[in-house]
Amino acid sequence: MGHYSYRLGDIAAYLNAELRGDDSSLITGISTLEAAGPGDLAFLSNPKYESQLISTQAQAVILHPDQAENFNGSCLVSNNPYLAYAQISSWFDRAPALPEQIHSSAVIHSTATVAEGVFIGPNVIVEANATIGRGSQIEANSIVGADSSLGEDCKIKANVTIYHGVNIGHRVIIHSSAVVGADGFGFAPDGSGWQKINQVGGVLIGNDVEIGACSTVDRGAIEDTIVGNGVIIDNHVQIAHNARVGDNTAMAAYSALAGSAVVGKNCLLAGCAHVVGHVSICDNVQLTAHTLITKDITEPGSYSSASTPLMSTGLWRKNAVRIGQLNDMAARIKELENQQKSK
Repeated sequence: MGHYSYRLGDIAAYLNAELRGDDSSLITGISTLEAAGPGDLAFLSNPKYESQLISTQAQAVILHPDQAENFNGSCLVSNNPYLAYAQISSWFDRAPALPEQIHSSAVIHSTATVAEGVFIGPNVIVEANATIGRGSQIEANSIVGADSSLGEDCKIKANVTIYHGVNIGHRVIIHSSAVVGADGFGFAPDGSGWQKINQVGGVLIGNDVEIGACSTVDRGAIEDTIVGNGVIIDNHVQIAHNARVGDNTAMAAYSALAGSAVVGKNCLLAGCAHVVGHVSICDNVQLTAHTLITKDITEPGSYSSASTPLMSTGLWRKNAVRIGQLNDMAARIKELENQQKSK
């Protein structure tokens, strides 16, 4: 575990935040308000935890101007404390640095192209005509299939499988046990069973994408499956063949796209949100948890369904309240019916 020590003034300068307090204070870690001790930098972004400002032992706190007015300790004033925390978190990353080296147990095909400054770990396999860009890292037991390519500064964690014909952009992170380029779920009924449809497309992944552990991006049946720039994919997410995900869209755990589903730019799929095949969602749409999309969405906004028909989130919330009132409503109706019978 590395040791970190930074002047609070240097952190303020990096974040372009207003410093209130001693700029020479040393920050040695980041923490929550509740768990922080001397030397720790904490932050407040959720008003739910504002009461913890009174008792926090943090050396300094990143605060919004509204909270900073009544705080007596050292603080960094930012209009977006959560973003500031995200930015400074890289200074305290404990992941070990990987050297420029190719492990002796790695198997690299003679036709593969490997740029300078890469790390290739134990038992990695790089197949024929694959390309590994400058500064990329491929950790133990991972596979880069034939005719696939990694851009510059990618991080492929241990036990990742990248099939053939997969093209990955720059600065992409793929976490352990993810699979990119497996066959899509393509079968035709033949009267007595199923005829497999060979999946002859590939996968195209843009720049600055992160794919979580155990997630899968299937190759296209004919054309490529496409994941745009800046997309973030949580653990256990499924993207089926020929699906398309627009730039900067986020998919939380257990969300899924069926074959040929299209999701626009800047969308958010909460946990267990699902989009059926051949359905399109426009840009700037939010799907709340457990929402099932069975028809095109053409207007930006937030949508929910769970076990109800698809409707706007506002209307869904009203109906969800009504569901909780159904028993009392039924009792009142029954009472009115009895009153009517007694007349």
